[in-house]
Amino acid sequence: MNTSTNAFEMAQQQFDHVADQLNLDPQVREYLRWPLREFSFRIPVRMDNGDIHIFNGFRVQHNDAIGPCKGGIRFHPSETIDTVRALATWMTWKCAVANIPLGGGKGGVIVDPATLTNSEKERLCRGYIKQIWREIGPRRDVPAPDVGTTPQMMGWMMDEYATLTGEYTPGVITGKPVGGGGSLGRTEATGFGVIFNIREAMKKLKVDSSKTSAAIQGFGNVAQYAAIGFTEMLKGKVIAVSYWDRNDRVSYTVSREKGIDARFLQSITDQYGAIDKEKAKAAGYEIEDGTSWIAKDVDVLIPAAIEGQINAETVEMISDQVRIIAEGANGPTTLEADQELIKRGVFMVPDFLCNAGGVTVSYFESVQNDMNYYWSKDEVLTRLDEKMTNAFASVYEMYEKENISMRDAAYMVAINRVIKAMQLRGWI
Repeated sequence: MNTSTNAFEMAQQQFDHVADQLNLDPQVREYLRWPLREFSFRIPVRMDNGDIHIFNGFRVQHNDAIGPCKGGIRFHPSETIDTVRALATWMTWKCAVANIPLGGGKGGVIVDPATLTNSEKERLCRGYIKQIWREIGPRRDVPAPDVGTTPQMMGWMMDEYATLTGEYTPGVITGKPVGGGGSLGRTEATGFGVIFNIREAMKKLKVDSSKTSAAIQGFGNVAQYAAIGFTEMLKGKVIAVSYWDRNDRVSYTVSREKGIDARFLQSITDQYGAIDKEKAKAAGYEIEDGTSWIAKDVDVLIPAAIEGQINAETVEMISDQVRIIAEGANGPTTLEADQELIKRGVFMVPDFLCNAGGVTVSYFESVQNDMNYYWSKDEVLTRLDEKMTNAFASVYEMYEKENISMRDAAYMVAINRVIKAMQLRGWI
């Protein structure tokens, strides 16, 4: 992650900017600027060699006025409490703008999961739940996978919660494996949600999607399915994706002018989103510097990695051809870059609208867990499309009505919904 950018300061500045426009009461503003609850804890784990290693973990619950907190758990070597605070805050707005009855939460552990064996990962996952299980639950706070965590890890966490409570409660965690309480369609959800938003944006801009090109930062789960969706649903071409190489400790861009084969690249990508560059080269792909994705002459940029990647320096690299930026990642664009893109007339689909597909299908998973009845993949993705289309429409309506940026419009829709819930509950 970009250590020069404090994600929580950015989240607060974004909120303050819209709070000024809404002329929010100072007490309500203070209520929403900070999380309601924060937990920091240490997780002792016995490693395979017999040593005890202590990991630092976090869980932040920003606001639960609309419903139980919801948000992933990130395993990342540069995790900080401020990053988790920011992501929990954005989750509040994301759930509200998607109009699902959940609030914002987030968790994290300072660790590079690639350095752990499977058994060490399992012990760390179970140790995380041992420290926080009293503060989570299907009616309280529902974790999920995020950067560095997987469905299998969620399965271990759910099992540990069941062991500690003495009850089988699959709805305590979402993003679980299918067959272990997980939902079909969850793997594709965030990436396809990005594509549904791009499709709606192109309709408004009267752009023929089949004649467009895109470049994507990242090649983890979100980026993979965004690339697949862009080529298979929108019939456009993706000419570049980037990834972080843990061995070389640098990022690379994998490109092909005639368009990449996203499913082929997916087949040579490890669980952390790293592409086998030798196999890519052999298949005719060019390997470039990790920042070159952002300078491509394309119609759409999809930052789908980590926060702070489009900033005051890198925004200058963006081609004048770019018409749409769809934020698959959380907080990828800094405030300075945002202002520059507005001046240029680039249409921004903001993160907590654009990437809300994941939490939406997580919500569907919770519903299925409660019913103990599971939908088909087509039913899940059809419901997701409907939710994303409606969310985009509500934000676009605010964007036109108030003559503001799409990000400000998304904030206005979300903040108004949270404040209404707080008023109805008598909090304010």
